[in-house]
Amino acid sequence: MTKEFQMNKSGMNGAAVALFVAAAAIGAVGAAASGRPWPAIVGAAVGIYLLFAVKVADPWEKVAVLRLGRYAGLRGPGLFFIVPVVDRLSRYVDQRIRVASVTAESTLTRDTVPVNVDAIVFWLVWNAEKSILEVEDFVQAITMSAQTGLRESIGRHELAQMITERETLGRELQRILDEKTNPWGITVQSVEIRDVRIPQALEDAMSRQAQAERERQARNILGQAETEIADKFSQAAQTYQDNPVALHLRAMNMLYEAIKERGSMVIVPSSAVETMGLGGMMGTAALGGAKAG
Repeated sequence: MTKEFQMNKSGMNGAAVALFVAAAAIGAVGAAASGRPWPAIVGAAVGIYLLFAVKVADPWEKVAVLRLGRYAGLRGPGLFFIVPVVDRLSRYVDQRIRVASVTAESTLTRDTVPVNVDAIVFWLVWNAEKSILEVEDFVQAITMSAQTGLRESIGRHELAQMITERETLGRELQRILDEKTNPWGITVQSVEIRDVRIPQALEDAMSRQAQAERERQARNILGQAETEIADKFSQAAQTYQDNPVALHLRAMNMLYEAIKERGSMVIVPSSAVETMGLGGMMGTAALGGAKAG
């Protein structure tokens, strides 16, 4: 609620204007009926009194009445009366949940990284009397306190924590603000960190760093796989060295797998054929292929 609206609301309202018109009309009717002017004068006087004495507060509002400079109590919601000239109203206090947007620009984190942080503060007035009497402008006080608290929280956290642990930062800021505003009759319900922005040059550098880290991890994984493959080949070589028959069987199986496909051609040295006795196996495979055709 703006200050302009509060000033207008503390003056005349629809109910007061209606009562003023009714009183003036009754006075005018009385004056016409009696033929004397005093009923109209009395009706106008009563109407003017009601015009400035009748006030209305919405269901979510409270207002303090100051009588000759002293606190006389809270009024609202609904219709209430004051004594014109003697009584004065404070600003109307909205007791609904309210939102304040705060921003911390170019604030250094714990690891000296400049960041811009946007946050939203949800707060409400739970004691209108305290908020009116204890602080001059509680809306501005909430905003300024939130900005200060946000900068303090940023300085205690590193950039990685702020990006990955926004909820933790919000809870910490909510606790700091709530401790400060509770004596004013105001409670901060929650704080949400909307955005954390860093300079574009630093963002590009961090992106290159992350890419280099991913490439390093990929090379490490590839090297580890090569090492495991080499270990397996070493174990197989040791087995074949101690068992030549197993080596021959493995070679025969590889050749069989190569020649069993139709239309394939495999060139094998004659020495290998003679050494491993593959002539019979190759002939059997060729015969099997002819029968299948």
